[in-house]
Amino acid sequence: MYYSVLDVTPTDDKWIPAYIAETGEIVKKHGGKYLSRTASHEQIEGDDQPAALRIILEWPSKEAALNFMKDPAYIPHLEARTAGSNSHHYLIEAKDDLA
Repeated sequence: MYYSVLDVTPTDDKWIPAYIAETGEIVKKHGGKYLSRTASHEQIEGDDQPAALRIILEWPSKEAALNFMKDPAYIPHLEARTAGSNSHHYLIEAKDDLA
């Protein structure tokens, strides 16, 4: 299992309505699901890393996450999000390397 963890701060909100309306089905198509999409978050450690939104998605595999990212139906939304926001996307494997 893998998780996508994103921090997103929109710089232009024109892309948001279509992104919200259309990407959920593309996520589901690749076996993913949203665990959290929220502006309700607080940083409790480290140097300030402000973000308007924090998003967490769960994927059945790394391949599923990467296939979502390169899905032709998603690419226009990805391009709109990256052009209209400051965002970072981390793909994290659900494992404990320190155990």
